[in-house]
Amino acid sequence: MLELYEQYKGLLFHLAYQMTGTVTDAEDAVQDVFVKVQSLPIGQIREPKAYLCKMVTNRCLDEIKSARNRREQYFGPWLPEPIPESYGETYETVENQEMLSYAMLVLLERLSPSERAVFVLREALGFDYPEIAGLIDKTEANCRKLMSRARGKMGITEEDLIGVGSVEEEWVNRFFTALSEGNAEHVLSLLADDAVLLSDGGGKVIAAARPVETRERVARFLSGILRQALLEDGVAPEIEVRELNHQTGVVFRQAGNVTGVVFFNIRNGLLQDIYIVRNPDKLTGI
Repeated sequence: MLELYEQYKGLLFHLAYQMTGTVTDAEDAVQDVFVKVQSLPIGQIREPKAYLCKMVTNRCLDEIKSARNRREQYFGPWLPEPIPESYGETYETVENQEMLSYAMLVLLERLSPSERAVFVLREALGFDYPEIAGLIDKTEANCRKLMSRARGKMGITEEDLIGVGSVEEEWVNRFFTALSEGNAEHVLSLLADDAVLLSDGGGKVIAAARPVETRERVARFLSGILRQALLEDGVAPEIEVRELNHQTGVVFRQAGNVTGVVFFNIRNGLLQDIYIVRNPDKLTGI
């Protein structure tokens, strides 16, 4: 059983995290599944990968359903928990599969549990439709319909799946330099007209309770954050560009403490979406 755990824990965490959006729920799902399979004769598990993925998927589906009610009561926008690149050392590279971009994880919140399962199994882990059908106990035709419905709800096409959320570090540095220098014209030139900013404070720290829309409002909001930080501490926040969720992220620190994590989504060369995680409960891993 230890051999199975070492071999598949990375894959299962990868699956569970993208299904639930939180590290704790993902770790709990993986641990619960291995506790259950410990009592089974090893010879009874004929196809370990499929068997374990099915168990984790079912465990996560139950978690998503119960989490829906909690997130409806959540103060302001709910955003997935960021994970540091060091998780790659703990859970290893997963069969050369790419993790869904942070922007994709946010869009997954629009989906039903079954749609989310099909999308993650297909796009993040590369399972074929016949395999997915066996994992979630649905027909292949039904799985294809769920995938089509998921893409429709997320507002994405096949082309959008390639490179969504990828941002160069140089671009990020340029953006924050313009912002910190008060170069409003340059900041606006980097934002899409219909740019949107989501800020997750969980009711524990100051954050926007609703999405901030249009590039002018987004630019003003970001400038206000920097001004507020200066007023509170007297010094500009430390900004670190680093790998988070297998993509470029930005970590904000004030007086040595992590106060926020920022992700960007670029479309057509312009900043389309900004995601700011400020809920301290979601920053402990950073």
